Amino acid sequence: MNTFRTLHRSLLVLFAVVVIAIVTLVHFSVSKIVAEQSRAQQQSLSPAISLIVEQLLKPLHTSEALGHSTELVHLMDGETLDEDAIFASLTRLEEKFGLSFFIASETSRKLYNSDGSTLDLIEGEVSWYFKYRDYPEDAVADIGKWEDTHFYIDIKIYDFDGKFLGFFGIGKSLRSFLSVFDSYKKQYGYDFLFVDGNGDIMLSSDPKLIATYSDFTNLSELPWYASLPLSVRNDQALNNKLVTIDQKDYLIAEVKLNQFGWTVFLLSPLEDRQTEISQAFIFSVVTLLVVIFSLFLLIYNLLYYFRRDMQPDMVVRHANRLPDRAAVELIYQSLLKEEKSISVVLVSLDDFSHISDAFGRNTADDILDKVAGYLADNLREQDVLGRWSSEEFIVLLPQTGPHEAFDTAHGLRHGIATLPPPIGQNSLELTASFGISFTASTRMLNEVTAHAEDALYQAKRDGSNLVRMQLID
Repeated sequence: MNTFRTLHRSLLVLFAVVVIAIVTLVHFSVSKIVAEQSRAQQQSLSPAISLIVEQLLKPLHTSEALGHSTELVHLMDGETLDEDAIFASLTRLEEKFGLSFFIASETSRKLYNSDGSTLDLIEGEVSWYFKYRDYPEDAVADIGKWEDTHFYIDIKIYDFDGKFLGFFGIGKSLRSFLSVFDSYKKQYGYDFLFVDGNGDIMLSSDPKLIATYSDFTNLSELPWYASLPLSVRNDQALNNKLVTIDQKDYLIAEVKLNQFGWTVFLLSPLEDRQTEISQAFIFSVVTLLVVIFSLFLLIYNLLYYFRRDMQPDMVVRHANRLPDRAAVELIYQSLLKEEKSISVVLVSLDDFSHISDAFGRNTADDILDKVAGYLADNLREQDVLGRWSSEEFIVLLPQTGPHEAFDTAHGLRHGIATLPPPIGQNSLELTASFGISFTASTRMLNEVTAHAEDALYQAKRDGSNLVRMQLID
């Protein structure tokens, strides 16, 4: 009876500890939910960012590649120019690439357009030519007027002796950008702002902000921007800032376009879900408390009638003997000082929670041990394997570049997918997703793993059983 009373008191104390722990974690859980929602909002912007960058970089790469052709130098070199040959080349390029092309000649002081038109380059009337001619950069992006407003990329052309011959470039109508912006805005609700170093809005998803010829709208003219602290405005440090536009909250994501000296600001609308989140969380906590209380009542009655000695399974598994986060952090700092560069790989078992629910905790633990053993056996002696979370592992690859790390991760991914299932669980399919990042300078581990986590989440979104990489800018 004394033993029973002791167990009875122990259960009551344990129940009280659980209740206190749940109440203590409420605040942190709510904060985590909000943070994860914001993170998900930012990650959902990746397809839009990729498309926009492609829309801008494709014309730049095309113009740079064509600008290095000897044919173009021959067309623009000489005391007199063969205008028929120039127009023939420009027309051929327009038909091939679907873009507007032009040549601005220093010799003839004429602009030749692929539509067959010409323009005399008179100083004081055609300002862009004489302005950019004196720029130190060999490639310039600008907005200008040609039938309708265009986005231009101007590439300087030199002869084989380094003599300036003029400009070759590409023009792309802003209407094509607006159609892309409009499509994404209808689907995702994004707004886009392409801003130069002076704060002028070069491109925007809002047609009202699109420049007409050379009349640009500046960020400082936007009410929501003017409401930000002066320090934020001076540095244009808008990433992860929450702003209010037309009584709606927007989260800003920031991307640098170094090729143009521009910054892209993507404004993603945030729905007001605080009430929904709070209600869902409260319901979950109440339900959990009821379940725990019922569980303790059941255990109490079993102990009362059968007085069984219930001891938890304290088996120490291989996966639990791996270095934890704190230990991995210390190892990482030591390796970075010695090896100077490290690739970081996060490994996450796909649908692990489903496996645990469907096949039981023991089977799930056996799988973790199997995967941990496989990873340890297939890594190099200098590599470090650690436990990152309940279903994630971390691998440190010293003196390993991102491409080599990518190949290593692919091999490990294939190996995990081919591991035999536990005995009696032939229907179980085991796969893992990988996220990679890399550093060659002194950085905190959490900065590197943040990029690896983003890559891992991308692999999950793309279908799992994949390897993705995100390098630090």
